[in-house]
Order: sequence, then structure tokens, then C-alpha cells
Amino acid sequence: MAAVRPLRDFPNLGGNTVVPDALTQGQFDIVYNFLSLVIAAQLFTALFLTFGLSRILPRYRLAITVAIVVCGIAAYHYFRIFDSFKAAFVSDSVGGAGGYDLAVGQSFNEGYRYVDWLLTVPLLLLELIAVLALARKMQRGLVMQLIPAAALMIILGYPGEISGDNGIRGLFGLLSSIPFAYILFVLFRQLSKSLATQPEGVRGTLGRLRYLLLLSWGVYPIAYLLPLLNVSGADAWVAKQVGYSLADILAKAVYGLIIFSVARMKSYDDDPEFARAEMSTADAPAALAK
Repeated sequence: MAAVRPLRDFPNLGGNTVVPDALTQGQFDIVYNFLSLVIAAQLFTALFLTFGLSRILPRYRLAITVAIVVCGIAAYHYFRIFDSFKAAFVSDSVGGAGGYDLAVGQSFNEGYRYVDWLLTVPLLLLELIAVLALARKMQRGLVMQLIPAAALMIILGYPGEISGDNGIRGLFGLLSSIPFAYILFVLFRQLSKSLATQPEGVRGTLGRLRYLLLLSWGVYPIAYLLPLLNVSGADAWVAKQVGYSLADILAKAVYGLIIFSVARMKSYDDDPEFARAEMSTADAPAALAK
């Protein structure tokens, strides 16, 4: 086991440290379990979508392929985050009952999240654009608007994330919220416009997808700002990890499953013969049971 550094060696920066000095058994378990949950959600969503590719028409498979890639990237980075967390916090007590301290020469690497987001957030936007199957000119316009804004949002958020200074965290949080608000504005406007051109069966789902985007993406800035509140460093840090984990499940795994559902419904609407074949395949197990 790695040597444990005494708590007094960790200065408190402005009331909040970037990584807490120590965690209780309960705090450690909460983070451990949520990181495990995200890994499982991303991996098995990617597997489900991979097996489901043949159940949609080729024109919508790009969207689902992107969703698989997004979940795969997220799963990989959460494995790295999980390993970083286990290496950073160690305990000398049996079963960790005495709590976990930050080990000498180790630190929790929050950068893995930002590398993940830098790759996956633009892909999430591409995923939505692909499944809408808009005119090529409109697709190109949306890509040129949204992808640079997504990258800028992540890049601007990172300096505040790794800073122990609340002023710097607040400044970069404000700066990153500008492209964040722009992305939501463009998506809401474009989704609202495109609803009239979409099959009737998917309009309700796409309409609700706007609010899932707002809900899941809205968790990120809330979690980001938690260390600025009057919460003890360890509690705020644990709450931030939980918030980021839940947001990643919603924004990647649940979002990907909804995109798959939209692609299926649009496939049925585009090709009635394909829909009949799919429905007869779905009914086969019930017929065999009889």
C-alpha cells in the first residue's frame, strides 16, 4: 500500500481544494459506485447499439455508429478515472473503516473527463444532426456552427476545473457558459424548425429530446459550480463527481438509446416493407412460444 500523506500537508485553498485531503468510507463508496455505474452504462449501451445497427436503415446508421463511438470513448475514460480514483485514495484501516487519505505521489486526474468531453460532446451533436437527416447544406451549416462552439466550451471550462481559486473557477465557468448557451439556443431553434419535416411518429420523441438535452447538459454547470458554494471541500467534490457521472449517463447512454429509437421509427416510416419485416421478426418469439 502507498504511504499516506498527513492531512496537515494539504493546504486549503480559499475554502476549497481541487482534490480533498481525505474521504470518509461513505464518501469513498459513493464515488466508487457511481464511477462503476457509468462504466457499466456506457459499455452495455455501446453493445446494445452495436447489435441493433442492422435493425435500422443504412441512412441512419451513421448516427448510431457515432453513438457507439461516444459510449466507447466514455467507457474508456471512465476506466482511467476509476483507476486514478483508486490509486489516489488509500486507507491503512481494515476495510477502509477509518477513511481514505490522499496517497503520496498520487492525485485524482480530473483531466480525463475533459479529454472525454472534448471528444464526445462534438460527436453528440453530430449524432443528433445525422439522425435528423436534414438537407446536406443545412447539416454542414449546423456542423460548422456547433462543433467549434462545443470544443471552445470544454477548453474554457478546464482552467477553472483544475484551479483551487474560486475567482478563477467562476471566471472560466462564466466564459464557458457563453458557447454552452449558444449551442442550446441553436439546437432548440433547429429542432423546433425540423419537427414539422419529421415523421409524425417521432415528433413527440424529438420534442422531448430537447428537454433531455437541457436537463442533462444543465447538470454539468451545476456540478462545476458546487465548489463555489458553502459546502465542505470533500462534500462538494463528491457531489461534483456524482453530478458529472449522472450527467454523462443521461447525455451519452440514455441520449444514444433515444437516438436509436428515433432512427428505428424513421426507418419504419421511410420503408414500410422494412417495417413489416422488422415487426414480423419481433413477433417470431411469441409465435414460437405458442
